[in-house]
Amino acid sequence: HIKDLPIADAHNHVEAEQIATNQGWNDIWEVEGATDHYVWELMRRCGVPEEKITGNASNQEKWRAFAGIAPRIAGNPVYEWLHLDLRRRFGITDLVESSTADAIWERTKEALSSPGMRPRSLLQEMGVEILCTTDSPLSDLKWHERLQAEHFSPQVLPTWRPDEFMALGTPGWMQAVQGLAEHTNEDTTTLAGLLTALEKTHQYFRDHGGVASDHGIEAPYGKPASRDEAERLYQKAISGKELTGEELRAIKSFLLHFFGELDAEAGWVMQLHMGAVRDYRDALFNTLGKDCGGDVTSHTIEITKGLHEFLNAFDGKLKIVLYAVHPSHIYTLATLARAFPNVSVGSPWWFMDNPFHIRDQLLQVASADVLSNYAGMVTDSRKLFSFQSRTEVFRRVLSDVLGEMVNQGRMPLKVAKDIGAQVAYHRPKELFFEHKEMR
Repeated sequence: HIKDLPIADAHNHVEAEQIATNQGWNDIWEVEGATDHYVWELMRRCGVPEEKITGNASNQEKWRAFAGIAPRIAGNPVYEWLHLDLRRRFGITDLVESSTADAIWERTKEALSSPGMRPRSLLQEMGVEILCTTDSPLSDLKWHERLQAEHFSPQVLPTWRPDEFMALGTPGWMQAVQGLAEHTNEDTTTLAGLLTALEKTHQYFRDHGGVASDHGIEAPYGKPASRDEAERLYQKAISGKELTGEELRAIKSFLLHFFGELDAEAGWVMQLHMGAVRDYRDALFNTLGKDCGGDVTSHTIEITKGLHEFLNAFDGKLKIVLYAVHPSHIYTLATLARAFPNVSVGSPWWFMDNPFHIRDQLLQVASADVLSNYAGMVTDSRKLFSFQSRTEVFRRVLSDVLGEMVNQGRMPLKVAKDIGAQVAYHRPKELFFEHKEMR
């Protein structure tokens, strides 16, 4: 009933440039492994040397190494996504392993030379209706402009992600602040100048069809600093002095509240991704930098106290989607959504994007909140090919959960079909893409 519904993907990491230029792929490693730190982590876990992951080995050598460990990672969602990609896009039903690696390499390489294997055709073939990229406020959005001028379908919309300006005291923060000054022609050495500059970029994204902001926070910040205190703390950071943990939380909370005000005025959705402990493995960060597979999660973050000020400040004023990366936090998010009608629980994120945790999360949301108000699936993908495979896994699990309730006599089939369609497509489309004023 729901498998062929369109895909409305409100959060992913595909680049608009790749779609605008219709830049294809040369080989199956570029498709499946070149940009995916999920793959890199599993290869490292299975003992593959870095040379054959992010190093100078040829793409065919990297693919052979990945294929060689593929049978060992069965049970991990990467294994399922990989085989669904091969089956759905290439018609390949062979299992990936050392003995099939070269044949799959040759067959996919030939197929990838076809015009139908370029991003624009694939998005249409996969049934993608709308997708939101994730972009720095410093982006000129020229590729989005190009796609919109061409009236390309699916719609490709930008998402405003200002995390770099929240990272006070880190090595790249001052550079980001200076870059913002150049980008907006504002004096960002003052808090007022910073806020004006960020507001300009927010409006620019709004003018280019933006519907959401996105914020990665390890833990909610608690009570915000007053305007005067935030100015003092900002000047302390600008002068190169180190802020205490309490001071950092206070000014970050102030900034998050400011972002919430911008989003509320624009009618946007604010997405809060909470709980990721980034760059935890020092050796990887020091040699390869961020987003290379050295991140972990923790159950220890405090959500209810940390979000109390924020959720109450925007009660009924701002659409908020809460994502957590640890399963112990999901029931808390579900109760927050139950208490605040403008809050929705986001899809299983990152380490939870697998059949086990998708099922568990759907059941928790259904039990504590209203399942048909769930924010729906986002791919969170860096790989365009996996839009459909990730969505398919989610929809299969959703169907399984609802079908089991039907078999148990907990709901009739008609209601299950309606809820399935709502969660799979209609709810995320309404939440993110159909502007309605909050009341």
